[in-house]
Amino acid sequence: MFVTDDPIDPEVQEIAQRMFDAARAGAADTLAAYLDAGVPVNLTNSTGDTLLMLAAYHAHPAAVRVLIEHGADIDRLNDRGQSPLAGAVFKGAEEVVRALVAAGADPHAGHPTAEDAARMFGRDDYLQLWHR
Repeated sequence: MFVTDDPIDPEVQEIAQRMFDAARAGAADTLAAYLDAGVPVNLTNSTGDTLLMLAAYHAHPAAVRVLIEHGADIDRLNDRGQSPLAGAVFKGAEEVVRALVAAGADPHAGHPTAEDAARMFGRDDYLQLWHR
C-alpha cells in the first residue's frame, strides 16, 4: 500500500486504501471529501503511484480535475519514472490528457514521456496540445 519504516495504524492504512480505490474507480466526490478532511493530495502507494496517477491511468477526468483543484503534483513520477500525463496518453484518455495539459503538465517529464507515447501511438492530436 504505502512504504514506511514505522508501524502503520490500521485506520490510517484503511483510509489510504479507500483513497487509492477511489482514485482507481474515479470516485471524484469521495476523493474531494477525504481531501477536504485533510488526507494528503499527493498520497503515494508502495509503487510510487499518486492518487492523480491512478485516476489518470484509469481514465477518470472528474477525479483528475478534483485532484488538480486540490493541488496535486501534476508531474510527480512513480517509481517506474512514469508521469500521470504519459499514463493518460498511453491509455488514450483524451479528457484526462486535456485536463492535465490545461493544468500545465510537462509532456517531457519521465520516461517514456507523454510525447514519446503520443508519437508511438500516432496521436498527433495530443502533440498539438503542447506544441501550440
